[in-house]
Amino acid sequence: MSSRLSSHVHENQSPDLTKDLKQDGCVQIAIPPRPNEPESMQADPVDYMARAQWLRAVVLGANDGLVSVASLMVGVGAVGQSAKAMLVSGLAGLVAGACSMAIGEFVSVYAQYDIEVAERERRRQDCGSEEEGSLPNPLLAAVASALAFSLGAVLPLLAGGFIRSWGVRVGAVCAVSSLGLAGFGAAGAVLGGANVPNSVLRLLFGGWMAMLVTYGVLRVFGIIFGMHVSSA
Repeated sequence: MSSRLSSHVHENQSPDLTKDLKQDGCVQIAIPPRPNEPESMQADPVDYMARAQWLRAVVLGANDGLVSVASLMVGVGAVGQSAKAMLVSGLAGLVAGACSMAIGEFVSVYAQYDIEVAERERRRQDCGSEEEGSLPNPLLAAVASALAFSLGAVLPLLAGGFIRSWGVRVGAVCAVSSLGLAGFGAAGAVLGGANVPNSVLRLLFGGWMAMLVTYGVLRVFGIIFGMHVSSA
């Protein structure tokens, strides 16, 4: 009886599983939901994968801008430069970094665009059907990266660029940068569905290490070359 039941089940399933699976040499396999998978996982209304591209560009750009300019300003402050020099160095880092991020993101996303176009053309020739879905936009990604970098870079620039006292200036840059890193980490985790404390701690640790290393290296050079702190 069990053998007949098994045969009957296979007979009933075989037509459904093989029907319309092959078309012009292409095979389409439908994967059913796992029986033990929670209902919230089977029908998640938030598509986090769709957010991955722009979220990565925005969070990476903002974090890069903040850490780069903050580290640059702290490093300049370590060799005893004036408030004006610290401000100019931060502004130069903002402009140069935004341009670099835009160009890099444009080239990267354009390469991804070419790959997806070629892959769609190959599938169209093999399967005879057009694949739906939007293609990545290199120009939009470049603009988003430049704006995100500028948004992150402007925080330490405004925080310490106009303070005359050297100690207060460096402290303000570090404090505001830490708050910015925590905010960017929390926002990225919430939008991406990740763990908020882990994301915040990762960004804080990375930012602190970058500022500490930059300050330490430039401070050593300042001592070697006899530079001294000046509040001019």
